[in-house]
Amino acid sequence: MTAAAVPVGRRARVGSAMAAPAASPWFAGVLVGFDLETTGTDPSSARVVTAAISYVAPSGVLLPRSREWIVDPGVEIPDGARAVHGISTEQARRAGGPALTGLWEILDELEAVCAAGLPLVVFNAPYDLTLMDAEAARYGLPGLRRRRAFEDALVVDPLVIDRFVDPGRDGPRTLQATAEAYGVAADAPHTATGDALTACLVARAIGRRYPLVGTADPTTLHAAQQEWYRCRAVHVQASRRAHGDAQAVVDKGWPVYDGHPVWFVARETLGA
Repeated sequence: MTAAAVPVGRRARVGSAMAAPAASPWFAGVLVGFDLETTGTDPSSARVVTAAISYVAPSGVLLPRSREWIVDPGVEIPDGARAVHGISTEQARRAGGPALTGLWEILDELEAVCAAGLPLVVFNAPYDLTLMDAEAARYGLPGLRRRRAFEDALVVDPLVIDRFVDPGRDGPRTLQATAEAYGVAADAPHTATGDALTACLVARAIGRRYPLVGTADPTTLHAAQQEWYRCRAVHVQASRRAHGDAQAVVDKGWPVYDGHPVWFVARETLGA
């Protein structure tokens, strides 16, 4: 696989969002899926257990460069997490590599994907990508936001896009439920490789179904997802506060949480 064989990624800044569309749609070439199975649901504290970076051909076949890691997270894997992905603390310790080595390799491969201009498909991107940055900080590694290639990455988040193009659909918005909505057979649910592959297939199906999304140039699509995510986060935060949780705060950052979730500043604090 060479760089010439895949569509060009998000090379321009958001300010050039009106650039002419690429000759072929972003979903027509190789897509790269990324998924984590972890120890918990809080990306600031959860640890990586397995990770997959899956290079998916237009035919839907996994390409040879695809890779999966199993990592010893260095902490106990809670029963709730084990019930989801099936990996126990003992299994991770026995079969997993050192966390530092695995995280280093995963971050370097993600950087290579971005540098090659390949669409990086991550279902619910702020969870996985924020978690990777937290793990990088934990081990003294340069995180995604400290890597130049990531600044120009085209991240495709099927969850964010699906919520925008089909807001009225009833039911859950899990990866498996979303795959079913687009006629995609979920491959090996709750395994990193299976979910990374399924996310790519869902992204391709969305691109085909909705020309607004499928024909968007990479810069426009990336910026649109940032705004769609921010708008929903603002709404969710306001709804939680209106229903009694006066201190509710929802981070507005996408594809990585920005750590500044408050979208307004009280007037009395401006001089503090």
